[in-house]
Amino acid sequence: MLEIQNIFIKYGTSEVVKDVSFALPENQIVAVLGANGAGKTTLLKSLNGSLPVTKGEIFLDRKPLDSFSRAAIARKIAVVSQENETKFPVTVLEFVLSGRFAHGGVFGWESDEDLRIAENALEMCDLSDFGTRLMNELSGGERQRVVFARALGTQAKILLLDEPTANLDLSHQAILFRLVRERCRRCDSSAVIITHDLNLAAEFADQILLLKNGKVLAKGAPEDVLTAEILREVFAVEVFLDGHPKSGKPRVTLNY
Repeated sequence: MLEIQNIFIKYGTSEVVKDVSFALPENQIVAVLGANGAGKTTLLKSLNGSLPVTKGEIFLDRKPLDSFSRAAIARKIAVVSQENETKFPVTVLEFVLSGRFAHGGVFGWESDEDLRIAENALEMCDLSDFGTRLMNELSGGERQRVVFARALGTQAKILLLDEPTANLDLSHQAILFRLVRERCRRCDSSAVIITHDLNLAAEFADQILLLKNGKVLAKGAPEDVLTAEILREVFAVEVFLDGHPKSGKPRVTLNY
């Protein structure tokens, strides 16, 4: 669905992303990990054309991403970003319905189908009773869940999520990752997720992309990438590694 080939991205004279390549096939989750400043968010912004690449190419469904209109990209790719503060007094339901605009709806003229999809997205995110509440009155965690519900409501096949579990309690972290996993399996969808939680990445991601100073240091299955040597190089920490007692996936514990 998405193929990233040798892309470079500059901010001014600084090269923030350097020669990054990876593929995002259907039914898969790619977790992007790295220390602060590694280029993770910059990379994510390029994947829906919000930030142009300096060199290289991004393909969406085997066509160059820059050949699609913004509306066409919005129908195919939904984004959950870190910047989710909403200063305007819109209700939660109105905010989620705004994700349907790319499908041709006009604000205030939503179809019954749009409403059904939006309400279903709220229910999936444990927000059924939040429809009439104002976005600017929500806590950070509640607002983050609404932003995710809006992304689900777009019905886009590709989700780009930048630290989607920030401000969420443990219960809602698990709900969000399970929803992404289930959506990928059932709807031929895929997702790129930036997270600082190595254990969530190990549990839910099919592939992990580890960035350091804008470059790919390692990529592959969690068990191949999450090694003590690689994590020491990326994060400058010592860790213990074992298997999760239920799933067998790698489990990372800091060696304080």
